[in-house]
Amino acid sequence: MDKVKFTAMEDGDQEDYEFLTEHEVEYTKGTADRLLKALVSLDEGLSGYQITRLGHSLQSATRAERDGADTDWIVAALLHDIGDIFAPYNHDEYAATILRPFVREQCTWVVEKHGDFQMIYYGHHVGGNQHKRDQYKGHIYFDDCVDFCARWDQASFDPEYETLPLDHFAERVREVFARTPYDPKIVRPGQREPLVM
Repeated sequence: MDKVKFTAMEDGDQEDYEFLTEHEVEYTKGTADRLLKALVSLDEGLSGYQITRLGHSLQSATRAERDGADTDWIVAALLHDIGDIFAPYNHDEYAATILRPFVREQCTWVVEKHGDFQMIYYGHHVGGNQHKRDQYKGHIYFDDCVDFCARWDQASFDPEYETLPLDHFAERVREVFARTPYDPKIVRPGQREPLVM
């Protein structure tokens, strides 16, 4: 069998769905490499900054690593803007959706909300709500998002900063996306880890 027999899902049988499951499981093994390739395409994205979007992503991850952050934080910093090309109006939610099955809830929440938190730096210059992040005050991960943005995101547009190359982070990305999706020992809802060690 090289294709399913059905043309409408309701007509599929067990053999069809076992066949598809096997293919889907195999396909997911390439997720990390597809994401690494997508990161490279960030160089084709939004211009106007002093560095490219890929450069910004790499610089964010480099700063996280140099601060002593763990693998979840480093990969989250690397991928936090992966949605810039395909979802420019909700890039943060897009990136969080990709990360959610494989990293701590804490990291996913921070990535998902970082767009609102970044408004503190520029919202007042573009007619936006500079204090949009205030709606999350009291949330367990609020301070983590403040620190993520201050240390690694808003500061990572410096062409003079010695940034590590994508190859340096590739194995970490592969490690994260080889994890069992939604493993409670990884996701750990409601638990915090320090941003830096």
